[in-house]
Amino acid sequence: MTFQIESEEAIKKKGRTVAMVVCWLLGNGSLIAWNSMLTIEDYYVKLFPRYHPTRVLTIVYQPFAFVTVAILAYNEAKLNTRIRNLFGYTLFFISTVLVIILDLATSGRGGIGTFIGICVLSAAFGIADAHVQGGMIGDLALMQPEFIQSFTAGLAASGALTSALRLITKAAFEHKHDGLRKGAMLFFAIASFLELLCVLLYAYVFPKLSIVRYYRAKAASEGSKTVSADLAAAGVEVKNEQLAEEDPKRMELLTMKQLLMKNWDYALDSYLIYVLTLSIFPGFLSEDTGNHALGSWYVLVLMTMYNVFDLIGRYTPLIKCICIESRKGLMIAILSRFLFIPAFYFTAKKGGQGWMIMLTSVLGLTNGHLTVCVLTTAPKGYKGPEANALGNLLVAFLLGGIFSGVTLDWLWLIGKGW
Repeated sequence: MTFQIESEEAIKKKGRTVAMVVCWLLGNGSLIAWNSMLTIEDYYVKLFPRYHPTRVLTIVYQPFAFVTVAILAYNEAKLNTRIRNLFGYTLFFISTVLVIILDLATSGRGGIGTFIGICVLSAAFGIADAHVQGGMIGDLALMQPEFIQSFTAGLAASGALTSALRLITKAAFEHKHDGLRKGAMLFFAIASFLELLCVLLYAYVFPKLSIVRYYRAKAASEGSKTVSADLAAAGVEVKNEQLAEEDPKRMELLTMKQLLMKNWDYALDSYLIYVLTLSIFPGFLSEDTGNHALGSWYVLVLMTMYNVFDLIGRYTPLIKCICIESRKGLMIAILSRFLFIPAFYFTAKKGGQGWMIMLTSVLGLTNGHLTVCVLTTAPKGYKGPEANALGNLLVAFLLGGIFSGVTLDWLWLIGKGW
């Protein structure tokens, strides 16, 4: 028995660092394409000045993401996680390449036809996001909390990376002919490469890591059917029928409804974090901040500060003393963030750019910190299949919050004549 325990502990540590790096890269690939589209908003604003692209593209993206993830979450127990995630990353790759092709085909010209094409690709990003985020968070929820933390850090890193690249490309191409366009195409070229890398990592590297095989085999022994294809890809075969006959109680699992009833506060937390964040970022920050000394750099600086501090916030829960695990504490912290709404409103009206940059940084920091706290705390204590289902459920509420947030973001336009 002692040998078996030691063996399990050794397996849990074997390949852990590599798994966390791969999770980080997979997280990066989950949002790099969409963040690229958001970060080059100054190019799209110039190309489509009449269509409010920063708001329209987001509100096109989110319904597809939300509806898709809701359907997938409801049917989570029947889905093949491997096919789901590979489909998502592949769709990201194809759509990102098509953004470049569309721009080349139209020679960088605007117009309603091109804008509709961009909107269609934005919707494709939403569908891909729903497949990948729900699938990956659910899959990682049955493993170690650090894997979710690493994956979500990768999500935030994609924003920080695109923001940093945008600052560099703006400085490099600002005074050149078609500078904005060249920078935008460079973005999507990099995003295409990263999406292809994610397809290869998930298909050939991640499932074969010892620690990943261990947790997936454990989940399969507890009744999970979603991991079977990934286990097969890693050369592991688990016979659920035989296990069910040996220990029927082991296969008894909570339903999605029961999980929701037990974790309604975590689901609400996920929703409220993002309904607040997306009601401010990126729409309000890109269009409602007035004119300042930084000029055309101002919005990019705000976006960069948000993304950088969002990334930092994804790592702060690793400091145990500030990681909020209390359910009541999480709810209080999340509700207190709604004070950002009057704070941003009055800062935009009367405050200087320094105050706005500080507020934006704190918005990003709290968004990242609380997201990780919720996603890593909620699945603790559940069997593998239940943790997977709960992860999918939380992502569904998270994307629901994003959808609501980008819809409410339009309220900032009241009285502005549009």
